[in-house]
Amino acid sequence: MAAMPSTAAAPRAATGILAGLVLAVSMTSIDQTIVSLSGPSIQDHLAISHNSLQWAVNVYLLATAAFFLLGGRLADVMGHKRMAVIGVAGFGLTSLLCGLAPSGGLAAGWLITARALQGVSGAMMFPAAIGIVVQTFPKERRGRAMAAFFSITGAMTAIGPIAGGYLTQWTWRSIFWINVPIAVAAVVMIVRQVPRSERRAERIDWRGAAVAAGAMGLMVFALQQAGSWGWSSPAVWCCLGAGAALLAWFVVLTGRTSYPLVDLRVFRERRFVLATLATFWSSIAFITVFFFLSVYGQVSLGLSATNTGLLLLKLFIGFAVAARLGSVRFDRDGMRPVLLIGGVVGAVGFAWFAHTMTDLDFDAGAFFNQQTWPLLVAGAGIGFMFSASSTDALNRAIGASYGEVSAVSQTMRNFGGALGLAVLSSLVTSRLTSRLVDSFHSFGASTADAKGAVDAITGADAGTQLSGVPSGSRDAVLQAIRGDYASAAQGAFYGMAAAMAVLVLLALRYPRRPRTRRIPEADREPQPVAESS
Repeated sequence: MAAMPSTAAAPRAATGILAGLVLAVSMTSIDQTIVSLSGPSIQDHLAISHNSLQWAVNVYLLATAAFFLLGGRLADVMGHKRMAVIGVAGFGLTSLLCGLAPSGGLAAGWLITARALQGVSGAMMFPAAIGIVVQTFPKERRGRAMAAFFSITGAMTAIGPIAGGYLTQWTWRSIFWINVPIAVAAVVMIVRQVPRSERRAERIDWRGAAVAAGAMGLMVFALQQAGSWGWSSPAVWCCLGAGAALLAWFVVLTGRTSYPLVDLRVFRERRFVLATLATFWSSIAFITVFFFLSVYGQVSLGLSATNTGLLLLKLFIGFAVAARLGSVRFDRDGMRPVLLIGGVVGAVGFAWFAHTMTDLDFDAGAFFNQQTWPLLVAGAGIGFMFSASSTDALNRAIGASYGEVSAVSQTMRNFGGALGLAVLSSLVTSRLTSRLVDSFHSFGASTADAKGAVDAITGADAGTQLSGVPSGSRDAVLQAIRGDYASAAQGAFYGMAAAMAVLVLLALRYPRRPRTRRIPEADREPQPVAESS
């Protein structure tokens, strides 16, 4: 199962290559959050419905999840450098198209289509970028390189809300156009610094790619719609069932082709399976925390979108610092202790934050307050193990199929995030609806008013659905909404803590790294010395 030796680059060249790839992938990280939080401005200027805007947000993640496996295979067959350039250029071009969306009847279709193509471009880019990182750095330095890659690109997700707040003041189109010069710079850096990668004389399993895209697309779509359709909806379960059936068919097809999209032999490696499961469970916390922390900051703490971005930044400071420490420990001791420590620290951090979040009597706008340390600890738990789990999975690649393995890992990351968001959102919505109905009744408002407020809160706007509330009671109702959302969202953060605790169980199942016995100098056998000629 060992990977082929990497074509490691000199340290200075390797650093330049890493910088170019970080620049490229950062675009995709920023776009995960910048669009949703700039949504109201986009909706107003294009005159599109809230449902259309939601599709513009969701279709990006949907397309990315559906095409990751194909992107990984294309990177391995056509060359990592070639696919990285194609993916980055495609992302820049589709970003330009997003920013050029016309208002009126064409607006919704244009924006949704451009966002879908953005997601496909990201799916082509990411596995290729990971493959380049793996081949650039030798195994003993790979953990630290991957930690730098994931910590910086991950931090860009927190930059999204902050950047979006400032750019939208000029024009909402700038949140897409900013990607164009970044893409140009990234392409130049990749073309100039990354060595040429050879193509393989192998075919692409296009039928398998179509089946895999359909399977992942249907399952992620069902999870995205579960919040609005409800878990009791037959449509949700039909989509999940159809996706599972297609996935089973994909496994059958993979076993029958000479050049499969994914070499299933990699799943015989216990370490690969456990590392991939670690990515899945940690993503339930890592991906969903952005949504709940953003809504909590704006609704319960009364922060602006920009200041909520600073709230996310606290999480990423812990993530970035711990990612460095975790990578050093991973390079020295392997995956088991890193996974164990990350799981314990993350579970403690998320549970600690959940315990504090219903106390709203503090200066939420201050960087240092009662919630700073819990967020730093929660971020540290994820950061300590997140890049290590991806690196460990890549180290199990068969041959040089780094793009293929990274695509599997990132598919599980997206699926974990989608599942976590769907389940935890349903939990929070149910608890919030129950609490707001009681609160609104006490102020003379109806159940319909309470449910309207729940819909508004999911868009981080607690004050738009108070038409049925007596004007003299509105301040009291807003205060009740802030407290009720904090209480409802508390369950989501305890759920994230539970997801991180699962990592401890995975670590206990992870094989120990064999210890190398050191032989005292006095006990070593003398080595023969060659005679001089």
